[in-house]
Amino acid sequence: MLTFAEKLAIIESFPQLQRKDVSLGRVNFHFEESVYDRKVVVQHLHPNGNGFVYAGHLSPNMTDKKGMVNIREYSEKELRTVVEDSIAYLSHFDEAEEMVDEFADLEGVWIGPEKQELTLAQEDLLWNIYAGVNLEECFESPIEAERYLLEEGFRKKKS
Repeated sequence: MLTFAEKLAIIESFPQLQRKDVSLGRVNFHFEESVYDRKVVVQHLHPNGNGFVYAGHLSPNMTDKKGMVNIREYSEKELRTVVEDSIAYLSHFDEAEEMVDEFADLEGVWIGPEKQELTLAQEDLLWNIYAGVNLEECFESPIEAERYLLEEGFRKKKS
């Protein structure tokens, strides 16, 4: 396992990231040029070696509900790769536009555990979830929208 100082040195080697010290000796790193609302790439890097990196580009079963991966046991190569991929993901809408076609089958009606219905619709570069005509949630990626629906117990209605 890399030490806190080693992880810090690796992450600080990315000039695109800005260091933000937070409580309890933890450190966050922001990517201010993100084309999404999300700016935090590294969250709560702790002196004990624990920390999280945003990995919205990975499948939902590899991340927590916020799209983060725990980097406690990461090697130098793994840490560099996940930070590079996170910055790349947050840098380009092009990738989001490509995902629109790939995830088009997610659009439509989703049924909840108590037979309630939500509609997922891709509008411009956003994925919106509606309860009737009311906007329930809004997401920047189809992965985040799908993750939300699945966590809430919804399943895609069969056509």
